Amino acid sequence: MKKLLTYMLSIIGALSLFAGVASAHVTVQPSETSQGKYEVFTVKVPSENEQAPTTKIEVKIPDDVDVTRFEPKPGWKYDVQKDATGKITSVTWTTESEGLSPTEFAMFNMSGKVGDKAEKIVWKAYQTYQDGNVVEWVGAADADKPASVTVVHPATGDSGHGHGAVQTDKTADTAADHAQNTENKASSNTALYLSIAALLVGLIALGFSLKKK
Repeated sequence: MKKLLTYMLSIIGALSLFAGVASAHVTVQPSETSQGKYEVFTVKVPSENEQAPTTKIEVKIPDDVDVTRFEPKPGWKYDVQKDATGKITSVTWTTESEGLSPTEFAMFNMSGKVGDKAEKIVWKAYQTYQDGNVVEWVGAADADKPASVTVVHPATGDSGHGHGAVQTDKTADTAADHAQNTENKASSNTALYLSIAALLVGLIALGFSLKKK
């Protein structure tokens, strides 16, 4: 019985560890938007390297969106890269201090217009740690290091076309809060599902043990 209990605790511990890693991805919110809409995008960067803090994050700006503005972030500076037409193709935030420790995260806001014919926006991100290690969040949805994706729906009447749709600071704060709530909800659901799975595995193992006895 002692061995069975140890086995069950090991499974639960492993699943809990997996849940923590799974929720530590670099993500861009919102996860859904509409064609032609002026949107505030929030880049959430968790730091998970136990040996060194996160000191830089680069996000590639796809052709499906035209990002033009960035919210200032105390303690961080940003630089942008543009193509021959003047379109911003990437943005890099670099810390001016210690960076993000393993228990911290940061959120960076930027705004722009979603393409009129866009179907999805794939955000490729590169996270650099102080020790020089670079984590590339560029993979498919089922990869260990997936790129964040914003699904784009067909335009609606309230998509926010025109100059009147320019985002205010209040809108940016609301979008950031929504992104945080969405991320927290997703993380909570993941932990719940894995806990249920761990409980089921434990019950099955207990059943087999009792059956053998």
